[in-house]
Amino acid sequence: MARKSLVESVAEQLLERILRGEVAPHEALPPESRIAEEAEVSRLTVREALKHLQAQNIVRVRRGLGTYVNPPEEWTGLEAILKAASRGVAFHQVALRLLEVRRMVETGSAELAAEHCTPEDLAAMEQSVQDLERAHAAGDLDGVTRADMAFHDAVLRASGNPFVPVLLGQLSQLLYSARRATSAFPEVQRHAIRHHKLVLAAIATREPETARRAMVAHLDQTTEDYENFIGHTADDGADPGHGPTHDNTHDPADSTHDGTHDSTHDSTGEN
Repeated sequence: MARKSLVESVAEQLLERILRGEVAPHEALPPESRIAEEAEVSRLTVREALKHLQAQNIVRVRRGLGTYVNPPEEWTGLEAILKAASRGVAFHQVALRLLEVRRMVETGSAELAAEHCTPEDLAAMEQSVQDLERAHAAGDLDGVTRADMAFHDAVLRASGNPFVPVLLGQLSQLLYSARRATSAFPEVQRHAIRHHKLVLAAIATREPETARRAMVAHLDQTTEDYENFIGHTADDGADPGHGPTHDNTHDPADSTHDGTHDSTHDSTGEN
């Protein structure tokens, strides 16, 4: 990995101070000379670091007055926005905000997937469902999370639009953390298995509206799970990333496929 330049390092230090609340929105940063002295760099380096933050609209320069911090909702740099989101609100609120983004992107992706999916796309979705069932049965939380994300990634790719996977790919780290937090609960895992089968079956019908409704139902269930399992856990002060990962309750989703799903795959020839 390439070493960070002095400019990048100073920019990160300033962003960290902003995120910690040392300099609030609409307040001025210290003068360049003081920042340079504290960071043991030249004023030219500080000036370039400030330009780096200004390019992301994290700060603005008011001539003759200094450099002022903009509110996070005005920032345009993705990494800075993600850092602010993960620190500025409770974890479950971040997850719910991510769900809003997923709803906008994934419902449309399901529609497109119904129009453009290939046999290979359907096979990839089916494989991820099987992987999810195996990981659920084994109590493998990381395996469950990977299989969950693999299914949704397969739907995004099946849309046939190369820009779609990129939209959520930028959020992969936060998405993984949010998925892993809810997947710690076996009931949530069972919900995911059932809805993944229904979404797959709907996409395989080649009917865009059917696929859209199936994905809406899945994300509705996911939102409800966040509220029920993560919301109250976070409110109680517990770590949402650590919960029960397996139980012995029998669920038909562990051993049988949804009837519509099976018949769909009989007609398409997919496994």
